[in-house]
Amino acid sequence: MSAAVTPPTLEVRDLHKSYGGVEVLKGVEFDVAKGQVKAVLGPSGSGKSTMLRLMALLEPADRGGILLDGHRIGSTEHGGRLRHHHERKLAVERRQIGMVFQRFNLFPHMTALENVMVGLTQVQKVDRNAARETAYAMLTRVGLADRDGHYPSELSGGQQQRVAIARALVLSPQVMLFDEPTSALDPELVGEVLEVMEQLANEGMTMIVVTHEVRFARRAADEVTLFDSGVIVEQATPDEFFDDPKHERTKKFLSHVH
Repeated sequence: MSAAVTPPTLEVRDLHKSYGGVEVLKGVEFDVAKGQVKAVLGPSGSGKSTMLRLMALLEPADRGGILLDGHRIGSTEHGGRLRHHHERKLAVERRQIGMVFQRFNLFPHMTALENVMVGLTQVQKVDRNAARETAYAMLTRVGLADRDGHYPSELSGGQQQRVAIARALVLSPQVMLFDEPTSALDPELVGEVLEVMEQLANEGMTMIVVTHEVRFARRAADEVTLFDSGVIVEQATPDEFFDDPKHERTKKFLSHVH
């Protein structure tokens, strides 16, 4: 784990988001440094997934900003009003931020290798032979070299999620976002996905992981965050967060998850 203080790779400033008059994010402030792993815990419906979707530029914020390496992405601000970037520019900016969802979202008519290749060939316009070689190396990295010719229906849920991780990694993002990556898996398949994620953490990948997996948060994260009702309640090192929480809301949450 990388605990050294470095300038933030990804910064979220005063982020607000509402749906139908319901305020889901209420001025969130969030940083992740290069090589840092942040685990985000919290009850369902607290806004965790919405925060990730805004970070990944999949949805526009109502107010606030997101910075990558000090440069604002997704929007500009003029006179206190946001102007969201056009889709073409957003598509370029999104390449720097990989996201892995609860559901695998693999193309059912493509093999594992083709699912990993598709971003290289269609987004980055890489030659197919070069893309195939890179995609195979990425499948090897997540332990699935021997499943390269299998279709999603021929893979277990854990294997499909590892293909999804490889698909996100193959574009060489600066930050990886994980939204409950094990929640759709049978319990016996969770470990193989967490093992890949811990390997990425040990290799220095910058990661924000929304999860209910307390053991992963304690073992792999540099910092653990409790998110509730659209705000960050507490942030601390894993030892401080789990063994000596300061906020009563954190203590109550931990009493349930433990």
